[in-house]
Amino acid sequence: MPDLSLEATLGGRVAGIDEVGRGPLAGPVVAAAVVIDPARFDPALGLLIDDSKRLNDRKRRALAVALRQDPGISVGLGAACVAEIDRLNILQAALLAMTRAVAALPFVPDQAVVDGVHLPALPCPGHAVVGGDGRVLSVAAASIVAKVLRDDLMAALARRYPGYAWEKNAGYGTRAHREALIRLGATPHHRRSFAPVRAVLNDPR
Repeated sequence: MPDLSLEATLGGRVAGIDEVGRGPLAGPVVAAAVVIDPARFDPALGLLIDDSKRLNDRKRRALAVALRQDPGISVGLGAACVAEIDRLNILQAALLAMTRAVAALPFVPDQAVVDGVHLPALPCPGHAVVGGDGRVLSVAAASIVAKVLRDDLMAALARRYPGYAWEKNAGYGTRAHREALIRLGATPHHRRSFAPVRAVLNDPR
């Protein structure tokens, strides 16, 4: 289970950063930056926080609300749109979303911890931690907030572009999504730089 050990070692206000949405065929990539003040946040909440991938949707949503309401937690959100993904590539777009999430915090953090191996442009020292969303509490919290936000964005897009089941697959390349892509074609929210979408666009039919 993730805890505050690394945050305590680093000291000061530590922003945990994670992103969601590198793999989907459609939609933005979304990032969150979370700073936990151990003197002010609810320790009972800390016992419930985990890597978003280990939680079901109901638990993620309840925790996302609790995280946004806790007076000891600060949250910044950022995203990169499909046009940016196609122009920059998905890695650089994800890093851009992380930079924007940190910039959206109400203050400049003293340190930042990022899940993965790449660091975005940061206004403070940064540390990349592989598997950070399962080890570092602030990163795990960021993974929850980012996941719920992106799922909600994709559900809203699903209402505007029915048929792709984005409310269920969040834009990932499920069988139903790929079949709909062939049948209905690409929307403005599909990533043209991704091979399955590019293949449909190049299809002479």
